[in-house]
Amino acid sequence: MNRSSVKRCKERCLEEAVQLLRQLSEAQLHVLEESRLLLLVRLLISMQLQMVNISTACRKVDQMLQHLAKVDHPMIFRETHHCLQSIVHTDQVLSFEDLQRACMFLEDSTVGREAWRESFLSFLNKLSELFPVVLQQESLRDGPLCYIAVKVCLQMFQLLSSDVAPLVWDKEHMGPAVQKILQALMDIILGQCCNRDTRLLAGTAVAMLINTASESRAGEAAAWSLLQVSHLEPWLLTVGALQAQCCPTGKDGVDRLAVSRGLLTCCRPHILLSSHLDATEVNLVALTLWLKKVKECLADIWKMTGVRLLSVDSSLQQELIHIIWTNAESPVEGVSEFVRIAFCLLLDLYEMDCEQFCDTKKTLYFTLLQRIIKLPCEAKAKYHRLCALLPYLGTDMVLDQYAELPNHLLKCLSTNHLSPCGSEFYKCLIQQQRRELCEGSQKSASHTELELANQWARRWRPVLYKALTSNVTLLQNNTSTHLLPCTFQVFPSAVDPLLASLDSSAPGHLHAWACIMSAYRATTGGSPWALQGSSTVETLQLALGSADDKVRLAALNLLCCSPKTKDTPTTEEMSIMRLFIPQNLNCESSPFRQHFQAGVKRFLVRIRDGCLALVRGQKGHLASNLFVYHIGFVEWLGQIPYSYLAPGHSYQRKKTALLLLSAVLETCTDTWRPDKKKGQPPANMGSLINCARQRAQWDFVCRTKQLVLISCLEDSTNEIRELSAGLLLRFFPPSFPDDIAAVLLTRTKQLLCSPRVQEAQMGALMMKVLFQKSQDHHPKASCMVRFLVKELEEHYLTAKADMMLAARTKPIHAVLSALQRCFLEAPSSVSDTLDHSLTIEVLVLLESMSLLLLGVLYGDRDACATEKDAPPSFCDMGNAISSLIAQESGGGRGDGEECVLLSEEHSLVLTCCWVSLKEIGIFLGSLVEKILTESKSSKCLLTKEDLTRASKVFKNILLKCRHWGAVEGCCAGFTKFCASLLGSNDPELRDIPAHMLKQGLQVVRSPRSTSVTRRAAGLPMLILCVVSAEEASKARPLLAHSMQILLETAKTPLPEDWDQTLDLPQVCAVHTLQALVRGSGLGVAVLQFAPAVAILSLTLLSSPCWAMRNAALQLYSSLCSRMLGQRPSSEEGGPTQHCMSPLSFFFHYPGLQLFLLGELRGAAQDLQGPPNEAKLHLQPSLFPVLTLLAQLQPGVQDLTETLSDFLPPLLQLSASPIYSVRVMASKALVAMTPPSEYMNILIKLTAQLPSPQERCCHNRLHGQLLQIKATLKRALCTASAPSADLCEVLRQVDTSMWLVTETQRCPLVRAAYLGVADSLRRFCCQTYLSKLSDTLVHDLQTPQQELQVGLPSFHQQAIHFLCADLKWACQIWDNFSAASPDLRLSLVMWVVDGRGSQQTGLKEVIQRVLQSNLREALLSHSMEYRRTYLAALVAVMAGGDTTLHQHLPQSTPLEEPVLPECLDLLLGDLEDQRGGPEFLSQALYAASLLLSQCSDSRFLQKKFFRWCSVLECHRSPDAPEVLRMACAEALCVAGVPLMSCRTLPAIMIRSINTGLYLLQDQSQQVRMKAACFTSLLHHARKGESQRSVYLMQVNQALPLLLDLLLEECWDTPGTLEVLLCHLPQPDLRSVLREASEMTGCSSLYEQDEANVFAEPSVMCAHVLPYLLLMAEKSSESSAVAQGLSAWAEESAAQVLDSLRVCKELQPGSTLASWLALLMDPRFHCTLCGLFTRAAFLLRLLKTSDDVRDLCDPSALHMSLQEVCSLLSLNGVHFPTTVTAQRSD
Repeated sequence: MNRSSVKRCKERCLEEAVQLLRQLSEAQLHVLEESRLLLLVRLLISMQLQMVNISTACRKVDQMLQHLAKVDHPMIFRETHHCLQSIVHTDQVLSFEDLQRACMFLEDSTVGREAWRESFLSFLNKLSELFPVVLQQESLRDGPLCYIAVKVCLQMFQLLSSDVAPLVWDKEHMGPAVQKILQALMDIILGQCCNRDTRLLAGTAVAMLINTASESRAGEAAAWSLLQVSHLEPWLLTVGALQAQCCPTGKDGVDRLAVSRGLLTCCRPHILLSSHLDATEVNLVALTLWLKKVKECLADIWKMTGVRLLSVDSSLQQELIHIIWTNAESPVEGVSEFVRIAFCLLLDLYEMDCEQFCDTKKTLYFTLLQRIIKLPCEAKAKYHRLCALLPYLGTDMVLDQYAELPNHLLKCLSTNHLSPCGSEFYKCLIQQQRRELCEGSQKSASHTELELANQWARRWRPVLYKALTSNVTLLQNNTSTHLLPCTFQVFPSAVDPLLASLDSSAPGHLHAWACIMSAYRATTGGSPWALQGSSTVETLQLALGSADDKVRLAALNLLCCSPKTKDTPTTEEMSIMRLFIPQNLNCESSPFRQHFQAGVKRFLVRIRDGCLALVRGQKGHLASNLFVYHIGFVEWLGQIPYSYLAPGHSYQRKKTALLLLSAVLETCTDTWRPDKKKGQPPANMGSLINCARQRAQWDFVCRTKQLVLISCLEDSTNEIRELSAGLLLRFFPPSFPDDIAAVLLTRTKQLLCSPRVQEAQMGALMMKVLFQKSQDHHPKASCMVRFLVKELEEHYLTAKADMMLAARTKPIHAVLSALQRCFLEAPSSVSDTLDHSLTIEVLVLLESMSLLLLGVLYGDRDACATEKDAPPSFCDMGNAISSLIAQESGGGRGDGEECVLLSEEHSLVLTCCWVSLKEIGIFLGSLVEKILTESKSSKCLLTKEDLTRASKVFKNILLKCRHWGAVEGCCAGFTKFCASLLGSNDPELRDIPAHMLKQGLQVVRSPRSTSVTRRAAGLPMLILCVVSAEEASKARPLLAHSMQILLETAKTPLPEDWDQTLDLPQVCAVHTLQALVRGSGLGVAVLQFAPAVAILSLTLLSSPCWAMRNAALQLYSSLCSRMLGQRPSSEEGGPTQHCMSPLSFFFHYPGLQLFLLGELRGAAQDLQGPPNEAKLHLQPSLFPVLTLLAQLQPGVQDLTETLSDFLPPLLQLSASPIYSVRVMASKALVAMTPPSEYMNILIKLTAQLPSPQERCCHNRLHGQLLQIKATLKRALCTASAPSADLCEVLRQVDTSMWLVTETQRCPLVRAAYLGVADSLRRFCCQTYLSKLSDTLVHDLQTPQQELQVGLPSFHQQAIHFLCADLKWACQIWDNFSAASPDLRLSLVMWVVDGRGSQQTGLKEVIQRVLQSNLREALLSHSMEYRRTYLAALVAVMAGGDTTLHQHLPQSTPLEEPVLPECLDLLLGDLEDQRGGPEFLSQALYAASLLLSQCSDSRFLQKKFFRWCSVLECHRSPDAPEVLRMACAEALCVAGVPLMSCRTLPAIMIRSINTGLYLLQDQSQQVRMKAACFTSLLHHARKGESQRSVYLMQVNQALPLLLDLLLEECWDTPGTLEVLLCHLPQPDLRSVLREASEMTGCSSLYEQDEANVFAEPSVMCAHVLPYLLLMAEKSSESSAVAQGLSAWAEESAAQVLDSLRVCKELQPGSTLASWLALLMDPRFHCTLCGLFTRAAFLLRLLKTSDDVRDLCDPSALHMSLQEVCSLLSLNGVHFPTTVTAQRSD
């Protein structure tokens, strides 16, 4: 068990012991003999000493000692004192264990503190002797010994303050020991110790020492003396009679934080009031503490000063607000929380200040509100500050002043990183709203809950409706998860107004209904069934069958949730669940499966707890129908998963089945899990299990079920294997039966010899299961470990002798993986199975194997063993492997034509090598970590020499292998290795990673004559792993040293004779810096070096070396991502900016401001000069700098104007001759401009636009227009009416209209002007727009005389502009035929982009134009034009998503004979498969649309037969997905109207069959579209023309299609064939024969099925009822009866023969072959097909006289029963639909 498990076990046992002891009275204890009492006391004290690291356990023991002290306190004191004396009176220096015990007796022992008072002087002397020893050694002062020594000091100063005080403040009693301790503590605070936690604790200890002062003046003087810590020069600290010399050693600010935090947390107010602690000199942690202390002492401050603390002109107020505002966007974790707390405290102080001095205006609140409103809605801090302001301003004031708040709140909820703060603000707001409403009702008439809810609904119901019905999934989820629960917590009756306006048939409302109902039930516990009467269940059924996963999950949550776990489900709820669960087992979505499992588990908990209540209550309830039904439901649910775990079922179904099985076993068994604190089975769970077992139910762990899970261990997916193994280990018996264990071991050995990595992983997992199942028998487990080590040695020797043979039959990585899983994933200690000799044997093997494998990749095993660090290139590795293959196959290297594809042998060797190297690294690192974690220093299985040897293994792999898979895998193990060593108390072990780092940095700095293509991929990773392994709480000296060396190396000038083809140390240093910056293990630790690294990377972009420039650019990109943080993600595309504003960015990285500004000024200066002078002077750093600035968050006001210097150079960069620089400069300008300057910038830029007569620079003009457009986009996002400044901008733009005419020769400038006009469109006058549009139309219709670069792009933008207006759009489309080919392509592309369907009138025009020009388009030679044209036609004719409409829009049919000709062209292309999949999919969709318009029945019939043939061709799993999707779309478009008008049965059958195939398609989108076809068909046949279409789930659509098939075509030839074609073949003999002939694989890969989602066995369960129905109705049709008889005569012999084969199977006697069959997917599918046909044949024998002579029905029935019983007892389970027929 892990440490937390052991800790919980001890605490649980001790709690029971405490309760037992308390049951004994003092009188009973007095009877106890003194010797026995003494024994008990010594036992308890001994337990305390053994559990010093578990504080809660020590306190429980102390409770027992206190109880015993009532009987004999002197005895307990004497024994405790004796223990303390053993610590104090010794010649040895205090050890870590001594200090732990001292801490325990001080903190967790009542008697211990009493005893310390007699020994504390001696102990202080011992402590004073310890500190010099600790501080002299780096390993000790930065380790746990120094930390716990400081902790003991703190505890003594705090808990023994009255005893310590005289030694500090009384000169006569001053103790030299305390003097030495104070000096040591100050040395630690000032940086002699690198551990941050130790320094902070030392600051607290010194402050606690000061707090022992009995006189306030002495304490004040000491605190004031301590605050000189901010001085940079040496100073003398005076604390009472003690003095300490203080010499600052660093500038990291931790010393000030330690002192200020200590004073604020420990010192009494009277000491702090005069200590002059300045809020601006401490960091945020201390600032919050300072504000809290000021709040506590505010009355005293007023008395001392006599004035307001935070007046309007107070510099303190301004400073505090500035600190809070600038720190709010810090990327450092935790800072934002301190900012929030500080802001709340500031508001509290201001409120108290105003009340004290009768200030009723309280202007600061309104000033802050306006400032907050101006913040961008993407700023997190905005909502935290609003939460804090709400109580002071009120909700009405905030909502009235901030009208956009609801929209901004929804934007928050649709963005991941903003949703928590947005939902928290909403909660605060409605809580405040309720308080205000209730306070108002106290003054007048009181409000009912419904009235309060209606008041809430007045503002918030539309907002929640908009969110719940939104298309943004994230917004829906966050609203239902966060907003609805807190709404019902605050306003329980809000459910009524929310439900009142919902219509389940409206889009999105069904989901909203389910979310509201489930949130209401989960939050309030109210019954949802009483809210809307009988319609509730009907609506619930609709929601549970919806095609939308979200709707079904919300409905499931409504069924399963309840605030009380004893709220037993009703029989109706369980009946609904019985229908819902089987229909949702194969859902594609992983989140759906997780929520599905959680919901079912909640449902089971309700059943379990309800049944337990009955068991605990009256026994008569156990016979009730409801109790029996509950037990039966759990039994049913426990059986279902086993029916779907056989091979041949889809991954989705098996994964869901295992999750449900896990829910059943976790909920309804009594298996206790020591690794979990919560979720353990109830105490009386056994009694409920016994009640179920008495009814022959709840046998969850029988042998047949065990066999099913064992078969899952060889599943092709890792998740299924892991889940199955977990269930076997957690819930099934602790050991396998001997026969199963023997067969599994044999099979495991076979898998461990497979060359396939996946099968090797199967073998490793099976070995882990066998190992853990045998751990109860220690010798057996040890033997298994030794067997694996011997097996590993054998595989190594095989590889050494014949690498090809080993790669094919004995790969090394398989056994390595098995060893890792057995050693490292077992709950037991590694020392239980490993001794020192075996550990060394494993280590030597790993070293030898790594050298062997690297030698294979080198091609020279001797060269690999040298110190050469240059690894072979990929070409060298390929040649080495080819030579090995040729050598071991007996031939030489061929000189023939080289093949670009790797051979099977080459792949085998390469895979074996890199996977084995990866496994070596992972296993070795994890093994060392576990050994060092579990072992004590005296009993460690590994010595320093062993660990040094292990480090060389890592070094060899990382520096001598270029395969990234091997390097990446090895890094995972190497990081664990380094972390274990760096966390050791042994300094020699800590030196091993430091030495490796030194070697790695030396390799970086060393010049090498190595090609850049041979550079070590693992060198940067080696350095990254070492520095990432450092403890985060320390100063990370290895990281600082590495960064210094790498920066120095990268800055080194290139030698004069540098060679571009060789690997340069400078380039390697930059790549290593990039690895450190990107490394997730370092987190924000590298940000302290960010300015230096950024300046370096930007400088190196000017290097003459290409490799250096490339590396610098990669480094800069990685650094920007790290500095700015992750870009916010939202489902609406999201902003391109990050969350950090320019002000905040330069606040955190001040070193970059001047440098970046200098780069911009330099680039802008290069652009100045005469207008006729060339200016193409490249500045490599310019674009990266602009990119960084453009990513900053715009819209933040810069009150200090510190960033205004950036604006002039950004404006000047509009003249750059480089297009991308002009674009990025416009974006950077927006980010760096404060909102107050937007209009000034716009007026300035538009005023500079030239007149037609002026000479101008096109680059500058284009750049200025881009800057105008970018600024307008930001400035107008909230504008509703034009201001005076905006009118001036409009006037200037109107004056410059010539820029869009032919007078302006540059298309780029014309397009940029048009973009500006489009941004201003809603503010422009109609005259201007008409003139502009007329100009554009004239330009589009004028033939172009010459080719102009950029003109097509301008024309496309002009089309977009014109088509936004209906009048001009119609004019453009009416001239479509006369337009140029490029213009026509642009027009149809505009339609494809989704613009054409937005205006109803325009849509009809476009449709008419496209239909009339269809024939010409189909005859075009341009494939792009044909494809785009058809896509546009489909877009306008289909009217968007067909799923939302009952019928497709009625369009004007094509004229005859255009329609037949167009259809012939389209169907001809489809039949001959001319064009690619994209074109064919559009052609099929268009042909289907045209078919749906055709009215000639004779013509229609022939075309529909061709159409059906096309669908049958392209529905195949081998066809491209886009074509299969087109088939489903075609069914929706043409199939629905075709089948609604009672067409030919043959066409209907073929259409239904295509639909059945598509409902089983591998693509979820195809299945959903096929389900849409079924939904549309169902809707049309019901005749519900007024309601929108209800989209059903795929698993509901399939039986509906089968229903339709039998309803309409049961007596039509071909129906039987359609049903039978979905059944697998029943030839069991051939399956068994092929299974027996199978041998171990020697190839690396196997071919996957074309459709892994199809499940023949599930289709058997679907089809069988309809086959039986046909048999029942056969008497009504002679043709059907004749067809069924023919089938029976043809199939009876094979069915009977296969049943005989089943009877001959002997699972018990041939377990090995039987398990192999269980793992064969064909076996289970064939059995399902066999039983389906057998059940069908049996029904025919009973209903038809014509076939009774084929077989005796009773004999067939008995055979079926026997075979089913035999198989079910041996691990073969079938769906109930299949097996239920055997009892008929």
